[in-house]
Formats: sequence, C-alpha cells, structure tokens
Amino acid sequence: MSTAATDARAPGGKNHPVQHGPAPVRSGPLLPSVLAAAGSGVLATAAFPPFDLWFLAVPAVMVLTLLCRGQRPRRAALLGLVAGLALFLPLLAWMRIIGSDAWVALALLEAAFYAAMGALISVVGRQRLWPLWAACLWVGQELARATVPFGGFPWGRLAFAETASPFTPYAALGGASLVTFATAASGTLLAAAVVHRHRRAWSVGALLAALAVPVAALAVPLPTDGPRTTAALVQGGVARPGLDFLGQREEVLRKHVAATNKLIDDVDAGRTPRPDLIIWPENASDIDPFTDAGAFSLIDATVRRTGVPVLVGSLVDGPGPDHVSNVGIVWSPVSGPGMRYVKRHPVPFGEYIPFRAELAGLFRRLDQIPRDFAAGPRPGVLEVGPARVGDVICFEVAYDGLVRDVVDGGARLLVVQTNNATYNGTGQPAQQLAMSRLRAVEHGRAVLVAATSGISAIIAPDGTVLARSRELRPVSLVSAVPLRDGRTVADRLGAWPEWLLAAAGLAAAAASFVAARRASGRR
Repeated sequence: MSTAATDARAPGGKNHPVQHGPAPVRSGPLLPSVLAAAGSGVLATAAFPPFDLWFLAVPAVMVLTLLCRGQRPRRAALLGLVAGLALFLPLLAWMRIIGSDAWVALALLEAAFYAAMGALISVVGRQRLWPLWAACLWVGQELARATVPFGGFPWGRLAFAETASPFTPYAALGGASLVTFATAASGTLLAAAVVHRHRRAWSVGALLAALAVPVAALAVPLPTDGPRTTAALVQGGVARPGLDFLGQREEVLRKHVAATNKLIDDVDAGRTPRPDLIIWPENASDIDPFTDAGAFSLIDATVRRTGVPVLVGSLVDGPGPDHVSNVGIVWSPVSGPGMRYVKRHPVPFGEYIPFRAELAGLFRRLDQIPRDFAAGPRPGVLEVGPARVGDVICFEVAYDGLVRDVVDGGARLLVVQTNNATYNGTGQPAQQLAMSRLRAVEHGRAVLVAATSGISAIIAPDGTVLARSRELRPVSLVSAVPLRDGRTVADRLGAWPEWLLAAAGLAAAAASFVAARRASGRR
C-alpha cells in the first residue's frame, strides 16, 4: 500500500477505494507554510545548547517533513531555506562578534543545504517508504555541510543536540550520523502518523515506531571500564574576553602558570590528588617558546615544578615566514618539549584566508590575520606520561574523521584543547562541549576538554560530565579517568554508515524523479 494513499474510510463510515500513487501536489497560501517552516527552525534551535531541550528536535523534523512532502520541489526548497535560517541565525549568533556580515553569510550558506534537503524530501514523498528516505536525507544534508566548502562546517547537526538524550547511545553503533538518522526517523515517522491519522492502524503503527527508536537505544551498552590515571586540566583565564584577548599574550601565559602553581600548592597540601598528566588549553601561550627565551623559561620552570608531563597549547612560528602553527606540545619535566601535534583543520577566514589576495582589499578585518595557520600533516596521537592521548584542537572536535583518526591511531584518552575566549557568554562554548560528550560515547573514551576561559570539562566514556568549570573563572579540574583500548562498533564501521545512509536517500530521490518523468511522458 502506498504511504501516500488517502484515507480508506470516509467520515460517514462508508468505505472508499484507497488511492495509490504519489502524494498529491499541494497548493495554497504560502505565508502560513513559511511561518510554520520558521517555527520548525525555532524548535530545532531550542534543542541545542544553551537551551538543551533535546526532545524538540523530533517535532522540528516532523513539521518540516509535513510541510515539504507533497509540495513542488521549488516551494519545498523555499520552506527548507526558511527553516534553515530560523535555525542557523540564532544558533550561530556568536558569530556576530566577528561581524554581522560574516554571521548572516554563514547562516545563509548553511540554510542553503536545508533548501536542497527540502526539495528532495518533496521528491521522496512519492515513495512507499518515504519516512525512511526522508530521514536518510537529513544525514546526506549534514554530510554535505561537513564537507564543502573549505572542508565544511558541521555545526547544527541533529546529533549535536542529542548528546544527553535517549538517542545518544546510537553514537556507539554508528557515530554521529546514526544519532542524526535515529532522531530524524522519529520525526518523519511522527509525520507519517499525522498523514495517516484517519487510518488508525497505520497511524498507530507509525507512532509506535517513532517511540521505539529512542527506546531501543537503551539496550546499547556503554562501557566505562579500564585502568585509571589521574588527569588535571588547567583553565587559567584571560583578562578580557572577546576579540582583543589575542593582545594579552604574556598575561594569558602568566595566568596559566599561576593556575598551575596553585594546583601544585593544593597537591602539596594534600587538598588535591596528585595528577599523572596536566592539560593546558589552546593558546595558553601565544608566544612561541622556541623563539622567546622568556616564555620557554616560564613554561619549563612550571612544568619542572609539577613533576609530570604537561600538554601545552601554543602558537609556533613557521613552517615558513608567512605561516604560524597551532600546536599541542608534550612538555616533559625532565627533558623539556618533545612530541607535538599541529592542528590539521585550521578554520577558514578565522585562522587562514582563502583567496587572500582577492579579498584583502574588500575586508579590512582580514588584516587581523596577517599570517595563515599551517595545517598539520598527521593525527594528534601523543604519549603524555602514562597515557596515549588523541589531541584535537578547538573546532576539530566537530569533524568525525579528525577524531576517528586519533582513535584509529591508538589513543586511549581524548583531549580537546580549545580557546573560546572570543565567544564567552554567547552559548558557543556549551555547544562545543556537547560535541565532546558525543565523541566520548562514539569512541568509548574519556574526554578532557581544556579551555582558556571556559568551559573546561572531564567527561566519562558514557558521556557523563564528571567535572566542569564555569566560564571566565580560573580553575583546575582533577579526576581519575579510564584509559580504554576497546573499540566501539562505530570505530569499526568508520564513515560507512554516514555514506550509506546518505546514498540511500539520494538513490530514493533519483528513483522518484525518474518515475515521475516516465509518468509524465506517458501522460
């Protein structure tokens, strides 16, 4: 029976033949649909931090699906665009610190992918299993956004709203993409229940299926075992959050030195357990310690006093005169600086300027980035004392492949070195923390998030936050965490679930398009 069929029972109780074939093309006033699409985007926004109303992601998907199914592709694309803008404008409001033009441009770019998804949902609505194909299209849309342009921008994935919800355990089976698929499938099944509301058996079946999706995730085991090591995070703080924090380079370094010395004072006094390793955040030293003797001496003396290795976030000149590297340096209390990780995915227009020569005269703000950040050549698998850690820096935690690479390289513990001083008080640090919680479940690893000014956190392999800091407060966090070697199903499958789900959605859309063309030709 076609899922696009009309009700088989009339209100008066007489039976009528069930109509087969594609969903009828709907028409009518555009404004109510546009307002409803905007409402879908607002619901989706509220699912993300700092609001954390994760359950609203499901009705957000349901509303947009109901709006796009049965529409002509062009109109469905418009509704998708509106929903995308209603999501990304508030979700990315922290970009206003960079500039309102950058904020709006990025929101428009991300919303364009929603427009394409809306058009394709209108096409797959002609298929019998349209709730399944529509959910696959959500995965495809997110895959595209995380890939292009300039390496993509994965912010706003449904999975990143479901980092402490019944859907979360699916991350251990198929990564972030499976969490997105499960969340979207619950929404599209609810849409099917509404479409078939006059056919009780179909409607109740779709409703029960929608509820079964998150319930089934409760059966996914999330192990937290493993030998323990004691880790410390140092959040030294900055003098003034915002764009000008970069002008406080020596002060930021001294704040992290002072916070580390206070930690050791507490250890010596017996108030705090002695750590086996210490993590400093990204940009803890924006002074290159290899060219500045004062910075080197300050860091080295502090590390020697700790008596344990410290992962130091720093900027280092090179590899050429026009480049700088964002690095995590393993600093030994005995031998000094050793292994290092260079950030592999610098942020376009934030850490390097694409088409610099063409754009330099148009946007004076680009002068604030006089040198491009160089991309590192290899994953950040580092030996830090007793732990083989997988280091990713700041926004890199949003990219599936970058985190997966360090786990594949043997990391037993994940580290996120980040500097969100530019965005304190905007909700962005909380959004990034949610991604780290999902990565813990996805890879079955504890995650240490070290930030200059918040939010730092220690996360267990099941996503539980063991300790976290407040923003703009110097603090040290110390906790025993497991070192795990076991690999989740998601680790073994890698990127395959995402690509297969996306391909299924696109294949269904292509088949629907071909069938419609043939039917049109016969007519």
